[in-house]
Amino acid sequence: MSKCNRHSRFPMVVTLITLIFFYAPLIIVATASFNASKYGGRWTGFSLKWYQKLFSDYSIWEALSNTLIIALIATFFSTLLGTLAALALHRSRSRFRGLYYALVYSPLVVPDILLGISLLLLFVSILSVCGAWVEQLTGIKMELGMTTIIIAHITFCMSYVTMVVLGRLQDFDSSLIEAAQDLGANSLQTFFKVTLPVISPGVIAGALFAFTLSIDDFVITFFVKGAGDTTLPIYIQSAMRRGTPAVINALSVVFLIFTFILVFISQKLLEPKK
Repeated sequence: MSKCNRHSRFPMVVTLITLIFFYAPLIIVATASFNASKYGGRWTGFSLKWYQKLFSDYSIWEALSNTLIIALIATFFSTLLGTLAALALHRSRSRFRGLYYALVYSPLVVPDILLGISLLLLFVSILSVCGAWVEQLTGIKMELGMTTIIIAHITFCMSYVTMVVLGRLQDFDSSLIEAAQDLGANSLQTFFKVTLPVISPGVIAGALFAFTLSIDDFVITFFVKGAGDTTLPIYIQSAMRRGTPAVINALSVVFLIFTFILVFISQKLLEPKK
């Protein structure tokens, strides 16, 4: 075997090892979800009872509904705010532009546990100052719960959306805007007919990124959630502590299928139109 052939095969071998390392745990989880054994230490026979228990457990579906509600609302607002922030940063010529970038990107580099504690202290401070006043005026008791989780998710998801959309804007030809304005288009028409079609793949990718991050978040949600608010990651952590991993295996398989469907849809949306 020549030296050239050995070198050409080396990247393929590394790629294959990486794929095995990545997909082997998923295969193990999928196999364990069909194992009749509760703990999956050894194979005791094929069974669908964990899927039956999964689909009949109301607490799981309550946690899933909470997770999806939070993710959808957080994705909408983080995509809107992140796209506007990306456009503002791209067009900014201020001498403080570097500071603006640092402020937007800071949630990306701050550890989740630090961000979670900081948001918790912020929410507690606001609730202690304004909570009683709002309750007297509206009769609504302000406390940690779904609202604080959504605000926290918007905080870190928006930065990721901004990063993705800014990456798309780097290849944007500003002369297209000038050409549209020369043809009589106003600012609103220019945005919807020129700018948005160009950056839409970045906006869609950012929204999918935000949705995935929101569904997956555990650390920040753990700090800012209320006493009775359970999301899917919180439920999974609690179930593992109670010693019910078999149901979690089945839930993981369902979520894997959902993820593959989401990836397929995103590829269809992002592929260039012929």
